[in-house]
Amino acid sequence: MAFLSHDISMLRLFETFLENTPQLTLLLYVILRTNKAEPSQGLGICTAFLCVTWSLLDYHQSLRSFLQDKYELSLGSSVVYFLWNLFLICPRILTVALFALLWPYGVAIHFPLVWLAMFLWVSLQGTDFMESPGPEQLYRAVVAVILYFSWFNVAQGRTLYRSIIYHGFILVDSTLLALSWVWCRSPSDEHSYLVPVVSAALPCYLLGLALRVTYYKWLNPNVRAQRDGGYDEVDANEGSDRLEFRSFPVPALVNRRMQWLAQTQFPISWPAGQHVLNGAATVESAV
Repeated sequence: MAFLSHDISMLRLFETFLENTPQLTLLLYVILRTNKAEPSQGLGICTAFLCVTWSLLDYHQSLRSFLQDKYELSLGSSVVYFLWNLFLICPRILTVALFALLWPYGVAIHFPLVWLAMFLWVSLQGTDFMESPGPEQLYRAVVAVILYFSWFNVAQGRTLYRSIIYHGFILVDSTLLALSWVWCRSPSDEHSYLVPVVSAALPCYLLGLALRVTYYKWLNPNVRAQRDGGYDEVDANEGSDRLEFRSFPVPALVNRRMQWLAQTQFPISWPAGQHVLNGAATVESAV
């Protein structure tokens, strides 16, 4: 049941970025195109943004629920984790919708190009999530869709440089989308009220990055565990420490997916020939 609960959380995350997030972008585009919005639509958009961000937090909490208590997110850590994802996702969806407002068919070109870049990037990182090559390619394709909107870690090792590359790419891409709308819109455009909103998108994204740095610098449970002499290292400190999982009633149960993803989310150097799976299995990466 614990493994199924974790898999459901991951499938919910996939559903969010494969279905709900594109629908949210489309709804925002329709409202901007018609320049009309009912109160219920505005409430629906706000709720959708919160639900997308909540799916990331729920997935991350589900990941950590298999670790010892010291790895769990505190209330403050959960709030900051939620906020930095919200502040990063909102500008991204807004800029894509604005780009579609001027060139509806341009998104049909932009999305495949960015998706292909993300797919190749994920492939170069060498994921090993599925048990056969075909499903593995499907998994990479789904992750590439998530990366179009939000950060998702899929590889072991230090994530700092990969994160800088990803956020730098998304920041430049989103900025170009926003500037293309600002430059190409008509001066008498009825959407002039969106200019302040677009101007606030960049500070919003930078605030999200600042909150992310704050989270990993001071609020990540890894940092607290490191201070207490625990095993949970920040991203990927080299060493021989071990990740210890929660004990489950049936020691024979092993979830290979969780094991591989645990090593991507909490990279460590395993002692030779030794894997600590106290009846539980493996954990996933969503950071």
